[in-house]
Amino acid sequence: MKKKLLIPLLFFIHSALFAQAPIIDSLKKQLATDLPDSVRVLSLMRLAVNYEGIDTMESAKAYRAAIAFAKSKKMGYQLGVIFQNYHFLFINRGFYGEAEKYLDSAFVLIEAVNTPKAKESLAMIYGSYGAVERYKGNYQKAIESFLTSVSIFESLNKPERIITPLLNVSGLYKEMNEYEKQEMYAAIALTAAKKSGNIEKLFMPYSYLVYGLIMQNKFEQAKPYFDSAKFYYTQNVPYEALVSFNLVGGLLYMNLNKLDSAEYFFRQSLLIAQKYSSVFSITQSKLQLGRVLTMKKEFAAAEKILLEALEEIKKTKEPGQFLIAYDYLSRFYEESGNSNLSLKYHKLFKEVSDSISSDKNKRFATELEMKFETEKKETQLKLQELELKRKNTLNYFLSAGIAALMLISILGYRNYRHKQKLQLQRITELETQQQLAATEAVLKGEEQERTRLAKDLHDGLGGMLSGIKYSMNTMKGNLILTPDNAQAFERSMDMLDSSIKEMRRVAHNLMPEALVKFGLDTALKDFCNDIHQSGALNVTYQSVGLQGKEPDQTTTITIFRIVQELLNNTLKHAAAKNAVVQINRTDEQLSVTVEDDGRGFNTALLQHSGGIGWSNIQNRVEFMKGTLDVQSAEGKGTSVHIEMNI
Repeated sequence: MKKKLLIPLLFFIHSALFAQAPIIDSLKKQLATDLPDSVRVLSLMRLAVNYEGIDTMESAKAYRAAIAFAKSKKMGYQLGVIFQNYHFLFINRGFYGEAEKYLDSAFVLIEAVNTPKAKESLAMIYGSYGAVERYKGNYQKAIESFLTSVSIFESLNKPERIITPLLNVSGLYKEMNEYEKQEMYAAIALTAAKKSGNIEKLFMPYSYLVYGLIMQNKFEQAKPYFDSAKFYYTQNVPYEALVSFNLVGGLLYMNLNKLDSAEYFFRQSLLIAQKYSSVFSITQSKLQLGRVLTMKKEFAAAEKILLEALEEIKKTKEPGQFLIAYDYLSRFYEESGNSNLSLKYHKLFKEVSDSISSDKNKRFATELEMKFETEKKETQLKLQELELKRKNTLNYFLSAGIAALMLISILGYRNYRHKQKLQLQRITELETQQQLAATEAVLKGEEQERTRLAKDLHDGLGGMLSGIKYSMNTMKGNLILTPDNAQAFERSMDMLDSSIKEMRRVAHNLMPEALVKFGLDTALKDFCNDIHQSGALNVTYQSVGLQGKEPDQTTTITIFRIVQELLNNTLKHAAAKNAVVQINRTDEQLSVTVEDDGRGFNTALLQHSGGIGWSNIQNRVEFMKGTLDVQSAEGKGTSVHIEMNI
């Protein structure tokens, strides 16, 4: 049975400009002096932000002063940024309509400024639109807004900024119980976090990915990702995220029937929640801890903590919490042998469940009514617009005729220029196709030669060596040898065995049998396990989306050779102890990541590298029309990330 708990969404917060704002008294002193207009409006805005959460009235007063000043100085962009921040006051108080109005005003003012900084502000506004729509229960609109934010940040080449909106989308799909999509967007966020090069950004994507896999009952698959999340666990993330991580860890181990580990993580979440006095998180932690203690047959401790949680829920009166508490208490008394109390709490569970369903139906009916009224008003507005357009049509005809003549002239010139560009582009494409064809021929020839050599070694030389071994064993029984000669004979037999094993290893590396018979996922898993078991390097292999969706043979061989070469480089040059190989496939894209904790290097040296191995990797990536990103520094390990369309 799936066991649900809530993970808080990470919605857009204020710009990093205000993350380390000076204290309020210092800002007041600064504002009492003569300041340039740009500095004064910024200081007023900082003052308003710093008052948030301390004194809402003073915060609103400072915002209004900033708005008045910006308007008086006709500072359009700054006014837009003020409106963008002002909306947070209304979101925090639940006035979503007012928040949306200020976002609309901010959007109009900032959109008029065509600069990268303004586009970044627009991306943040779309993120805030997503938060507003989520609070209003319009999940699809919220997802569209967050994805628009992602698109803008991508156009600005800011991979670090797309992580939060992608996690918001993942969280929304979690609330909609669409856990495959939650997993997919968490995986995309993880790829973006790796690409950003900021390791502190890896914790949350791993956590969301684990939760999505757990809710699909993929507990064994979730375990490696949870271990990766633990690796990046830090106190720098919001405490709600730390609580959620430990709750997810407890849930994972509870389903893997590792109850001691589950109890540890639930107690950790309880300690963090109590430290920050988060009533909701305290209650959730106690409920899950009570369930684990029940499963461990520690009935006295389980009953005590479950009843404590129920008393706290009676104060907050949150229906979802009641539902979990009554369910866990009913199961507790059933397993501890008290059927009367088990029946009592089961009836209470049923009553709350029916009540929640009824509330949802009422809310759905209200939403339909509001939708009907909105559509009615939109229809009236459209009729008015049509009438206005009819009156203005005649005026447009004359100007349209003149514009058409000018447009025809311009288009004629542009058409001529466009044909020239198309010819140049076609020439470039033909050259590129020839280069790709040459590369493909080289790679195919290389693989054919590898296959031939592997077959010759295994079937030819391998058979000959095995025959020699058999003949020498037969000869040994017919010879009378001195002790020294017998010892020399045994050493020769050992050397022959080693030669056969080495020949088979070389043949296997040239063309792994698992790659041909079982596909990429199995072949990579076997390859990584062989290195791991050899003791030379601790290799962890993880894959998402490859099960039942193997790429074509060319792609399969190319990816295997790339991973093989990268791990060989790690073994030869990195002096690493641990390495991670991750393969992630979505519908149209496949990404490969190989990371190690070795000595690292200066990536600028790759531009002048004459090594055959690195050249082979680059050629294979270019052949697949993929992208290659290498992140490394001396003493900080190496991360190679490859993306390609399939």
